[in-house]
Amino acid sequence: MYTITVNGQIISTEQDNVKAVLDELELTQGRYAVEIDGALIPKSELMATVLVQNMSIEVVQAVGGG
Repeated sequence: MYTITVNGQIISTEQDNVKAVLDELELTQGRYAVEIDGALIPKSELMATVLVQNMSIEVVQAVGGG
């Protein structure tokens, strides 16, 4: 089990990669960007990015309007 921070909230998860955590938290809807420990990570790499204890993930949802 991993303890990580997602958007400022400390969570525990059994998942083993970033994409699975974001899917579980329903944060992969629409357009979004992901930053891990201060580095922007391409969406194509999220499934291959394994969780690390105390990892910090920030997800920003794009909002359209006009």
